Amino acid sequence: MKVLVVGGGGREHAIVHKLSKSEKVDKIYCAPGNPGIQELAQTVDISPMDFELLIKFAKDNSIDMTIAAMDDTLVAGIVDEFEKNGLKIFGPNKKASIIEGSKAFSKNLMKKYNIPTASYETFSSYEDALKYIETLNPPIVIKADGLALGKGVLICKTLDEAKESLKDIMLNKKFGQAGENVVIEEFMTGKEVSILCFCDGSTIVPMVSAKDHKRAFDNDKGPNTGGMGTISPTKYYTEEISKICMETIFKPTIDALAKEGRKFIGVLFFGLMITEQGPKVIEYNARFGDPETQVVLPRLKTDLIDIIDACLNKNLDTINIEWEDYATSCVILASGGYPDSYEKGYEIVGLEECKNLDDVFIYHAGTAIKDNKIVNNGGRVLGVMAKGETLDKALEKSYNALNIVKFKDCFYRKDIGN
Repeated sequence: MKVLVVGGGGREHAIVHKLSKSEKVDKIYCAPGNPGIQELAQTVDISPMDFELLIKFAKDNSIDMTIAAMDDTLVAGIVDEFEKNGLKIFGPNKKASIIEGSKAFSKNLMKKYNIPTASYETFSSYEDALKYIETLNPPIVIKADGLALGKGVLICKTLDEAKESLKDIMLNKKFGQAGENVVIEEFMTGKEVSILCFCDGSTIVPMVSAKDHKRAFDNDKGPNTGGMGTISPTKYYTEEISKICMETIFKPTIDALAKEGRKFIGVLFFGLMITEQGPKVIEYNARFGDPETQVVLPRLKTDLIDIIDACLNKNLDTINIEWEDYATSCVILASGGYPDSYEKGYEIVGLEECKNLDDVFIYHAGTAIKDNKIVNNGGRVLGVMAKGETLDKALEKSYNALNIVKFKDCFYRKDIGN
């Protein structure tokens, strides 16, 4: 079969890499892709938001299945448009994608269906939000309601910091329209866990656990980013916790969406906090997480195509999904200055040498080709993934590779997995 993957980051590289292992896939296209993806698939110079051109390409090239994994394309309704044209596509439709597209919607859904989460209030008025903040004790969590490239959640340690952050979001439009409304919620303490789940609208099947590291610098210092590194599994997600999550969070969420007329078919991401009171939801994403996908999919034994077919055919409960029992780590190599301003166009060295390393694979996230050389072209540039019998061995391999691959002003966290 022919498969089209929409996107061009590290997550899409991980999806393409997994698809390339399937005997059922004859040809992979990726729009727009990146230099790393280009080694496994034919890249197509079409914007992920140009639905008309993507649909034309899918028809002209007899694409059997499209996989959409980017938040903005899903929220904008790529699935609806493909389905209107009789094309097979994996991902939630526009109505279901709102669970990520609006934090206010997702918080209200959790309140309505008694799904455990942090206490919160939502605001569309800056003055009202400011008055509310003045009644709280820090730390205070402020979230831009809409999509903000994973950077729209601000954890403010002081009242002054919270006021300044609110001003940046609502008045200075730091995140554009995403900040027209805000969610202000209590700061939860505990251990963070990321769980991706396959969904067919009524059945939900969790994948293996992962842990993301959001802060830019070691020891969880600096601003939030799209993710600086991930591990799988995490020891904090035990069998007992997984059962509680299925009973109180996973199944109630998929059932709630169905009851609201928003049946969710695709991958539903749960950002969880394991608190003293039990697991609670931090956030939902309506797609494969980035960079969690880069450590979860390498552990998948079952053919990804078979799972996607089961989701689309609404018989996910009939398939047995198997996983490798080794550990994986992925450390992000970022451009100096990320997540704020950074320079692009620096040559990346060591990529070919790293191809000879055992159990190491490098995902391209923000790269481009300039003068026949691969250069940095984004904030998060590469994801250095490694497998190991234990997490320590996997991390050792990732960090050994980071001694080889580099570019000017690059940086990475040295405490992933600690």
